[in-house]
Amino acid sequence: MFMGILYLFLTFIFCFILVVVIKLAYLGITSMKKPPETKEKEPPPPPKTEPVYYIVEKKRARKANYSEPKEIEFKK
Repeated sequence: MFMGILYLFLTFIFCFILVVVIKLAYLGITSMKKPPETKEKEPPPPPKTEPVYYIVEKKRARKANYSEPKEIEFKK
């Protein structure tokens, strides 16, 4: 029984390490394909001074008075 648990644990560790290595390799390959950015970044254009409008909904007021509870009669 303990050998099965050991094999299960070792399989989990092996698969976990395999997934991490594949992800790191993928990140390394994609970073090598991208050319390094050597251009000087231009300053962003000044923001527009147009006003911003928000749509605001009114909160609905709670009912102050509730009607009397109705009695329900079931058939026998």
